[in-house]
Amino acid sequence: MADNLSDTLKKLKITAVDRTEDSLEGCLDCLLQALAQNNTETSEKIQGSGILELFASLLTPQSSCTAKVANVIAEVAKNEFMRIPCVDAGLISPLVQLLNSKDQEVLLQTGRALGNICYDSHEGRSAVDQAGGAQIVIDHLRSLCSITDPANEKLLTVFCGMLMNYSNENDSLQAQLINMGVIPTLVKLLGIHCQNAALTEMCLVAFGNLAELESSKEQFASTNIAEELVKLFKKQIEHDKREMIFEVLAPLAENDAIKLQLVEAGLVECLLEIVQQKVDSDKEDDIAELKTGSDLMVLLLLGDESMQKLFEGGKGSVFQRVLSWIPSNNHQLQLAGALAIANFARNDGNCIHMVDNGIVEKLMGLLDRHVEDGNVTVQHAALSALRNLAIPVINKAKMLSAGVTEAVLKFLKSEMPPVQFKLLGTLRMLIDAQEAAEQLGKNVKLVERLVEWCEAKDHAGVMGESNRLLSALIRHSKSKDVIKTIVQSGGIKHLVTMATSEHVIMQNEALVALALIAALELATAEKDLESTKLVQILHRLLADERSAPEIKYNSMVLICAVIGSESLHKEVQDLAFLDVVSKLRRHENKSVAQQASLTEQRLTVES
Repeated sequence: MADNLSDTLKKLKITAVDRTEDSLEGCLDCLLQALAQNNTETSEKIQGSGILELFASLLTPQSSCTAKVANVIAEVAKNEFMRIPCVDAGLISPLVQLLNSKDQEVLLQTGRALGNICYDSHEGRSAVDQAGGAQIVIDHLRSLCSITDPANEKLLTVFCGMLMNYSNENDSLQAQLINMGVIPTLVKLLGIHCQNAALTEMCLVAFGNLAELESSKEQFASTNIAEELVKLFKKQIEHDKREMIFEVLAPLAENDAIKLQLVEAGLVECLLEIVQQKVDSDKEDDIAELKTGSDLMVLLLLGDESMQKLFEGGKGSVFQRVLSWIPSNNHQLQLAGALAIANFARNDGNCIHMVDNGIVEKLMGLLDRHVEDGNVTVQHAALSALRNLAIPVINKAKMLSAGVTEAVLKFLKSEMPPVQFKLLGTLRMLIDAQEAAEQLGKNVKLVERLVEWCEAKDHAGVMGESNRLLSALIRHSKSKDVIKTIVQSGGIKHLVTMATSEHVIMQNEALVALALIAALELATAEKDLESTKLVQILHRLLADERSAPEIKYNSMVLICAVIGSESLHKEVQDLAFLDVVSKLRRHENKSVAQQASLTEQRLTVES
């Protein structure tokens, strides 16, 4: 065989120059046979013989051997080590020229050759890009799209594969294909050739690649991709095929317009059916499909229109089915159910309806099942749902009387920041009422935990929420007992630090809370206010031109309150506050200017 191959290569060099078609064809057949038997070894010999450079001259539209030459190139380019040599031998330009051929076999082998050279090869892709190969292939896909005979479908599959290899994991080439209008063409292909498994699969892989790119979503949304994918999904029985469709659906469903199209095309019903079929199975594939299906369901609910369509005023069958997931024994379904409720709870109307219809009790029941060694993701999801439900004012008292705070406080000992964050957010939403704030503010365990979390520097969200909840307990309760509990637990220093936050809303909440402390329990808090350098901080806030009007206003209110303390009053006098305050009398904000006059009077009288 080796001798035969060496002879063939020598002979090929001669016939390539003489252009005797018959002997050329014999040599090419011999090469193809050798490649079929041992592709790697034969390819190495071809590379060593220098014959690749001759192939460029053999790739002519007139020759009857052109398809076989392209076939040989396609075969050798299956080897990674042969792709750059194919580019260096100048094969790309003549191959791209052959894409204009009318001969189906030439087109097929040329598509294969270019596709294989592009596979995982930057040099191959670059050369095809420069030669303008992609546009010609897309034009072919468009013109051949409607022909359904097997030979044409094979060619379409090869062309799709070539474009995929050309652009895979390359954002700029994918963007180029999108700009050339490949998406509507591929969607049309999928619709017409959905019976052809190989072509369908190729389209799905291409969609999967392109859908990751943000710029593709708008083009996809203007096609009937949702309808085609759902139609295809309904026909699939095999797990692997459904998995492929899922991989396209997930990135596409991140787009709100496509979410709605998928809902209207009936995807939700398919997903609910999968959940029903797989929920009791312990097979790995079924568990994976249950997770993918329920996750996708939750994703569809992130779009406002798609969510509202499925809510149907709280009477929708989808909404009811999702509710039934919460008491399930399957953790994945419990999680998806709680996340779905959190997504439904994105406007006041839905929240009020759900609280009035017993959703809170279902969520509390779910949390109860996860207190000891519970599933963290389920805890997080259920707390997210409760937090969202607590946003409308009308729901707060109902949720408090249902015992939500008690249910939530069971998770105070959690060491998981995501759970801590949602727990804090839920409590903060619930304590607008004075009574609730007072009750929680006197809970020493809670306050001590909040003070501890105020130092969670690794978790900015937990730290911020803890500070805000401390402040809210004081602001809403206006209670001396709550203030004493917070002072004794070491909370003052955190409120003073919060007054220097980069977020105006947090600064403001801290200043209002500190003003209440100074007004109601100055003697108790005096030492802590001194040691935290509150007066210097207030001077800085008032002198800083960048401070928001409300920050200046509340800083002056706080100054008036703290001068009731002898030691703090002395600090105020030492820092020449009068100069800063008198300037603020001319402030453009009327409230700030008025408060500056009042503060100036107080400081003058007290001095």
